[in-house]
Amino acid sequence: MGAAPVPTLASHTLLVFLLQLALLLVLALALGQLAARFGLPAIVGELLAGVVVGPSVLSHVWPAGADWLLPKETGQMHLLDAFGQVGVVLLVGITGMDLKFDLVRRRRLTAARVSLAGLLLPLGLGIGVGYLLPAALVPDGTSPTVFSLFLGVAMCVTAIPVIAKTLIDMNLLHRSIGQLTLAAGVIDDIVGWFLLSIVSAMATAGLSTGTIATSLLHPVAVVLVAWVAGRPLVKAALRAAGRSPSPAPTVATATVIVLLGAAATQALHMEAVFGAFVCGALIATSGELDREKLAPLRTTVLAFLAPVFFATAGIRMDLTALTRPVVLGAACVVLTVAILGKFAGAYLGAKLSGLGRWEALALGAGMNSRGVIEVVVAMVGLQLGVLGAESYTVIILVAIVTSLMAPPVLRVAMARIDENAEAQMGLTDARTPDLASPR
Repeated sequence: MGAAPVPTLASHTLLVFLLQLALLLVLALALGQLAARFGLPAIVGELLAGVVVGPSVLSHVWPAGADWLLPKETGQMHLLDAFGQVGVVLLVGITGMDLKFDLVRRRRLTAARVSLAGLLLPLGLGIGVGYLLPAALVPDGTSPTVFSLFLGVAMCVTAIPVIAKTLIDMNLLHRSIGQLTLAAGVIDDIVGWFLLSIVSAMATAGLSTGTIATSLLHPVAVVLVAWVAGRPLVKAALRAAGRSPSPAPTVATATVIVLLGAAATQALHMEAVFGAFVCGALIATSGELDREKLAPLRTTVLAFLAPVFFATAGIRMDLTALTRPVVLGAACVVLTVAILGKFAGAYLGAKLSGLGRWEALALGAGMNSRGVIEVVVAMVGLQLGVLGAESYTVIILVAIVTSLMAPPVLRVAMARIDENAEAQMGLTDARTPDLASPR
């Protein structure tokens, strides 16, 4: 006899899932638009959508409704998680596609100094703070070393989309300092995804000489194989898809490439987002990318998949944890270290490149935005068990606060920078890149 057919999805499970998606999307879009109206990144409102329906608000205001909408049932929540993972994989893929490698080449020396100083200082401070935080914030069974490394990675990342949108809104994208900030952010993104993959592998395989070596070598091997073998395949696939006047083949091809890259790194016990980012970068450097044809994919991800993902990230925040003195104290320490580390690092890199104090301050403000990248890092940590509910809430709080800080500080610094002074410091040949997503 043949095997029994797999049961279909239960009617009630499907009903709850559809209502979850509808409610989270409506709230995310509404609060995202509200945030944008006040000059804030849309991601702030989208995260708050999850906070509203999660344990921070709805569970206290209407417990019965919260239990029905977000039942403590593994299968039900896994549906929402799977949907969110598809969204974040495609979002990270688009982030890779939007990287401006030509911008990095034009500003390579100054951008490298700013980026590396802005990476290494908060990374080191974050690792140090991770060892000093109360043991109550470290989940049971998690190595303090892995926790500290993960916190360091979370402290050193930068969110290019938030930087780009802030510069666009303030009409600063054409300025040389704005271009330099984006170039340094590109390097930050590349190194940040690389570090996330390494630490995630350590969290999965444990800490030993062999696993540490493997964690370091696997990401390098993935990048090399992708560049040598994957790049020609990606180029050929996009060229074939581009022959059609319709955007559909290009959208489908890019989506398949990103999903396959994510599946490959997941199979290698690395994070799926690393493979998605690498494939996005391959698409960006293929020479066959028609950005206009990718517009439908970008719209679908940014208007539908990404808001739901950020709302699901907000659901896992528990702001009531901040009423506990230990958690509130840890949040203040981590937030302070994250801000000072990034500002000081970027400022130091800028000064070493001969820039003035206001130029250095503007770079620090831009690089301090964590936004979407920090949220993805936090979600990865939660899924791996490296972060608990309290430490996850703290890191999401860092993402929100640092994204809110960028516009006012940039406004003050850029008002004091003379465009002629930028040219005198060698920051010339500014060309405006394509507009990035508002996250």
